[in-house]
Amino acid sequence: MLRSRLKSTFNLRKMTSIPTVQKVIVIRETGGPEVLSYEENYPVPKISENELLIKNKYAGINFIETYFRKGIYPTEKPYVLGREASGEVVAKGSSVTKFDIGDKVAYLSPHTFAQYSKISETGPIMKLPADSSDENLKIYAGALLQALTALTFINEAYEVKKDDYILLYAAAGGAGLAFDQLLKLKGAHVIAVASTDEKLQLAKQYGAEYLINSQKDDILAKVLEYTDGKGVDAAFDSIGKDTFEITLAALKRKGTFVSFGNASGPVTPFPLARLSAKNIKIARPQLFGYIAAPEEWQHYSTELVRLIESHEFKALISKTYPLKDYRKATEEQEARKTVGKLVLEIP
Repeated sequence: MLRSRLKSTFNLRKMTSIPTVQKVIVIRETGGPEVLSYEENYPVPKISENELLIKNKYAGINFIETYFRKGIYPTEKPYVLGREASGEVVAKGSSVTKFDIGDKVAYLSPHTFAQYSKISETGPIMKLPADSSDENLKIYAGALLQALTALTFINEAYEVKKDDYILLYAAAGGAGLAFDQLLKLKGAHVIAVASTDEKLQLAKQYGAEYLINSQKDDILAKVLEYTDGKGVDAAFDSIGKDTFEITLAALKRKGTFVSFGNASGPVTPFPLARLSAKNIKIARPQLFGYIAAPEEWQHYSTELVRLIESHEFKALISKTYPLKDYRKATEEQEARKTVGKLVLEIP
């Protein structure tokens, strides 16, 4: 009983040292990069009895933030951007038992482009080794969302088999490089699409086998050339509207179309009857649908840690920006001037 009281007092002391306001990247309306606001007096979230408050060190940058900013995915305003981060537990609710103040963690949660974020202890959060370096924290912040997306999609959206031919767009981006590596580990033949030869060579280094330059090549013709006219077993398409017709044509009979992005805008509505000609299956998955149950999160997060620690999976953190420079980061990302993963360093 005494120990419990002392622990509660200790937690309270820790919490009283936490500021009431913080620095964040927030949107108050939808639009282009000009609607992004770096604010220094945004409220620090309050935690409930089963939640943790995390002081963020790094946050991963993902293309999905542009969908929230543009209004493709509606949100209440004001809205703090961000999907993933790493950092340290600085406060915890009275019912929390799995984590302690001072624990280093990596986690998935909205609103991580901020100095402080909160998450339930039963949410998608993993404890990292106590001696984790800043570099290790950066790797996990940069790998978590995209690597888990690739890991779940190639096992559940379409279960990739050895010798499958897989069409992959944006193959040199953060998600693309994750798919390259994990598809190669599955024994698949990756047909990579990217906008420059330099990006394609990077995709090849990470596991792609066949290369298509989207600015110079006929994507469909190349796919048919590489597959002896049969088409691919599955396609992972993060582009959306501009590539829908190409992807549909590139699939073989009984192929699977995994659509998971809107880089060029949402896919135009189409009649389902169009899938019948080749018995095509289509999926529109999102990561959180595969890790919603605690046992699912445990399975996939454990596998990701194994892949990272064994060096079977490598996260290419190509550039780190200060939090205040997120606008510059997203402008470069949207202009396709970046490769690999971009990360924000939180002050």
